[in-house]
Amino acid sequence: MAKDALSLAWLDMRRRRFATAIKRLEAKKDIYEENLEYYVTLGIACLYVGDIGASSSYFQLARKISLTDTRLLLGQAAIFLRRGDTARALQYYLEIKDNDPQNKTADAAMEFIRVNGNYDTICRWVDTGKIEQFYPPLGSNPDRIALVAVASTAFMLGCIFAFIFFPRGQQYTGPRADLTKLELSADEKSDAKEKDLSTQSYAFVLSNKEINRRYNDALKYFQAHRDNAAQIEVNMILNSDASVAVKKKARLLMGYFEIPDFDTISDVPSLTDVAANPALYLDCWVNWGGKISNAVTYEDGKYSCDFLVGDETLAKYEGTVRVHFDAAPAVDGGRAVKILGKISLEDGLVCLKGRAVYQSIK
Repeated sequence: MAKDALSLAWLDMRRRRFATAIKRLEAKKDIYEENLEYYVTLGIACLYVGDIGASSSYFQLARKISLTDTRLLLGQAAIFLRRGDTARALQYYLEIKDNDPQNKTADAAMEFIRVNGNYDTICRWVDTGKIEQFYPPLGSNPDRIALVAVASTAFMLGCIFAFIFFPRGQQYTGPRADLTKLELSADEKSDAKEKDLSTQSYAFVLSNKEINRRYNDALKYFQAHRDNAAQIEVNMILNSDASVAVKKKARLLMGYFEIPDFDTISDVPSLTDVAANPALYLDCWVNWGGKISNAVTYEDGKYSCDFLVGDETLAKYEGTVRVHFDAAPAVDGGRAVKILGKISLEDGLVCLKGRAVYQSIK
């Protein structure tokens, strides 16, 4: 029986695939508008990936529907605890205890605040991720349970297999979606170039062989969980003299790319590379560091800023890009940050659609 998006998202979250859960739920925004479970689930997923601004926004929407949901209260309490506002966090934990006297997460968090609730300790727990034990529980990870059940002999065989077929330094995380239907047909391979080149100009003029190679590379990178590398190959094809049929399949492939987080992102281009050829890196994800300037929060809650890309002191300054967020991130604008965002263009200039912000609280 087919499962709904909320059930599938919770399974993703139990498997710690938070970016996948967020992408799955955001695609159903119109269907689940004003749905408590939808807002709470998205808020929890964003909390676990460190997107505190988005998490807080979803929890606020949930509070307009219910004020007593335990997971909602745990999530909001965790946000205040992360910020070192233990007084506000305690208010939420006491409210949870009124509704659910046996709640173990609230008990553990209140004991932590009583014994170790100083700001320095909270900072260290946030930095190391230990603070997540006070987040709304996700339940056991079914993938981990399955792994524990595997016999030691099977484990050893797997290690031998990995050593033989996957050299050291190459990360392998298993196959993804079956993209057999997106493989080029024999006709598409033989006629990979657009026949009539007189109707428009192309940024890249490729040979038939190169179009095929780049498309196959995109599929290969996707299966290797290197979506940025695959996106670059797709962009090369879309801006080339490749045939309409090849471009159509390249666009379909983009629909399978996942939203990364700070831990899973790879093949990150530099701002220098992007500025030199923006079309090649459009829709790639980056986790650039730098400092925020000229921040503005609009009446609808959206937020934008100039982002000075470079190291913490800007001794190595690469340039400035405009960043847009759907909600204001909870950061200190005077200190260095890392922004996770998708590359886009605005009036021909490189900008970012912000997804999450990381700022060390040391």
